[in-house]
Amino acid sequence: MSDTTAHEEPELIQLLTPEGELTGHPDYPLEISAEEIRALYRDLVLVRRVDNEAVSLQRQGELGLWASLLGQEAAQIGSGRALTERDMAFPSYREHGVAWCRGIEPRELLGMFRGVTNGGWDPHEHGLHLYTIVIGSQALHATGYAMGLQRDGAVGEDGSAVIAYFGDGATSQGDTNEAFNFASVNNAPVVFFCQNNQWAISEPLDRQSRIPIYRRAAGYGFPGVRVDGNDVLACLAVTRAALANAREGNGPTLVEAFTYRMGAHTTNDDPTRYRASAELDEWKAKDPILRVRRHLEAGGLADDAFFASVDEEAERIGEQVRTQCRALPDPEPLEIFDQVYAEPNVHIDQQRSEFAEYLASFEDAGTEGGR
Repeated sequence: MSDTTAHEEPELIQLLTPEGELTGHPDYPLEISAEEIRALYRDLVLVRRVDNEAVSLQRQGELGLWASLLGQEAAQIGSGRALTERDMAFPSYREHGVAWCRGIEPRELLGMFRGVTNGGWDPHEHGLHLYTIVIGSQALHATGYAMGLQRDGAVGEDGSAVIAYFGDGATSQGDTNEAFNFASVNNAPVVFFCQNNQWAISEPLDRQSRIPIYRRAAGYGFPGVRVDGNDVLACLAVTRAALANAREGNGPTLVEAFTYRMGAHTTNDDPTRYRASAELDEWKAKDPILRVRRHLEAGGLADDAFFASVDEEAERIGEQVRTQCRALPDPEPLEIFDQVYAEPNVHIDQQRSEFAEYLASFEDAGTEGGR
């Protein structure tokens, strides 16, 4: 590889500049009304408020952990709003914005991070599969699901497509690369959506790939595209086009949403130990919410009353999240066995019985100690 190829600046699909100027792109035309842009702005603000509240709840000991999406709202809302009711999304553990778009209540996410539920909802009701902790495995799950749609004849212009979400670090996992290969050779109707926030925990992007991530798709025989992940309009347009391409039988696409994780990897992480504050300041100037607000203000598409109403709604949701989180009931210890399998399972029954005996031993010891 020549130095020119290795350091060539990749094209970045952008429709809305950081200054809020709508520029458009010839390959990704987007017809969108002022009302729709206002709705996207509302999504961005409310999802950030939920995320901020969850971080605070963890700091107060109400959650065991939280994976923040701070800075990645546009990538998630833009792509999430590109999905139709017939599509299925496979998330990792950070796609709170996608969950919002798919009608998942924040309390359903909080239950898992509080440790009082198994993090379950009906994937078919919401078109969102369950959160996946094992890095990259959801890419294989999504590919298998897409191949099933293909074999069931559920594709076509009015059919279904699949999207798999993962971060830049997941592209170093074998599961993700196997998914790329299976999807390619089977021409599966799946979109691989990589939120490249440039830090796989504490490892920078250059430890994940020598080339821009979207170019990896060429090695597997399908197209890749890099989009400005802080531009909600570009993420909407590019994802919508990729999903349409999948439904029409043209196979997978790799979308690399080039963004930045402005917060910590999780609440157990301290990013000040491995990245410079100047880098964070640079990306704060590209804030996905700020650029939409600038566009709305500059074009006279929203007034002060609108922004105030969104802020008020965000505060109400923040209070709702706090109240609902603290009201989540603690489950009985044996409930952990209840929903492992749909049908009775001898191994689970044995484990339940053994754990029940273990718990009972503490009661017996307490009784004896009181005599």
